[in-house]
Amino acid sequence: MNKPIMAKATAVWLVDNTTLSFKQIGDFCDLHELEVQGIADGDVAIGVKGFDPVANNQLTTDEIARCEKDPVAKLKLKHNPAAEGEQKRRGPRYTPLSKRQDRPASILWLVKFHPELTDAQISKLIGTTKPTIQSIRERTHWNIQNIQPIDPVALGLCKQTELDAVVQKAAAKKAADGEVMTDDERRKLVSTEQSLGMDADPKVPSSISGLETFSLSGNEDDGDDDPRNEETPDADSFFNLPDSDDEEDADR
Repeated sequence: MNKPIMAKATAVWLVDNTTLSFKQIGDFCDLHELEVQGIADGDVAIGVKGFDPVANNQLTTDEIARCEKDPVAKLKLKHNPAAEGEQKRRGPRYTPLSKRQDRPASILWLVKFHPELTDAQISKLIGTTKPTIQSIRERTHWNIQNIQPIDPVALGLCKQTELDAVVQKAAAKKAADGEVMTDDERRKLVSTEQSLGMDADPKVPSSISGLETFSLSGNEDDGDDDPRNEETPDADSFFNLPDSDDEEDADR
């Protein structure tokens, strides 16, 4: 525990109740000197109630008096035995309640487009559990028929830089293990900045030269058999109507 709790409120109290310099208060509360000056001017932390560090066992009056006499001295946080061994607990990422129903869709997207990621990496990236990931991998999830893969970045479950970092890490591990990567996997490892700067691949040929000299049968066309060169037949030929002389002979 290197910094006081409620640092800004503590800075408000120190500004109002001591003659410590702005730098001394800023160093102790992990604030910029100008931010502490803003607190003194009333431009910063408006409405914040001061938090007494002496009453809350974070500073002593002797320590404050020592630093008031020496502007170069730095405040030392009072030792708290109860804080020993307290470190930041590592665990899955916290996901707000409003976005928790989106996690299966993002898991399906990661499993589909980044199969090199392990369950532990996916769990840490979007804050889910391994049984949930396993059920989606094996398609045994209770709602698997209605889940559509959606990018977790688009859902706000992680940042693009975090996704790129974990994919790069998985690729490095795969390369270290001697596994061969496919072209699709290499394409996915391109960073966001590089992919945005790439030229789009043409989906259809810009020109098809040479095909006009070949007929549908695959043989070279000399132009004589082109149906467009044939004369348009007379309309009467389609009905095979007899001439008027032929009709008179038939009546006789």
